[in-house]
Amino acid sequence: MSRKIVVSEFMTLDGVMEDPGGSEHTPFGGWAFKFGRGSAGDGFKLDELMAADALLLGRKTYEGFAAVWPSIEDEAGFAERMNGLPKYVVSSTLTEPTWNATAIGFEEIEQLDGTLLVAGSQQLTQALLEHGLVDELRLVLYPTSVGAGKKLFETPADFTLVSAVPSEQVVLLTLARA
Repeated sequence: MSRKIVVSEFMTLDGVMEDPGGSEHTPFGGWAFKFGRGSAGDGFKLDELMAADALLLGRKTYEGFAAVWPSIEDEAGFAERMNGLPKYVVSSTLTEPTWNATAIGFEEIEQLDGTLLVAGSQQLTQALLEHGLVDELRLVLYPTSVGAGKKLFETPADFTLVSAVPSEQVVLLTLARA
């Protein structure tokens, strides 16, 4: 089996990926809830999760997800899949991972197999981009600019457009590493 790293992010027009849901309580957070992503957008997110063999997360994103997802139930099967997938958390400070997780060092990513889905995890995403390890980007582009916040791209990277699909108020982008 080979390794494929898929980075999936909600992103504003000005490239911000920070605090789309508002749980981080930043001054500009919660921007994703202002717009509908439609059934195609929901399917886009479900399909990428169902295609993943494991989640690859940074510590902060892992801790935020682990605090919420175990108590969520839904009819589409998203929560069941999210909770059931193995998780690899890239961290040197996480000592007792729970929620089906294993703490690893960045250098151990190269030893993992299968399709690894990265969500959030801005610092990890930056390191993956810097080391040329991102195979695919799956972006939900929201029609807003927030003017401040952590950006998706801080490192030059080239990708090829695979698809761009409008869905309600967002655009669903899939890009492959060039």
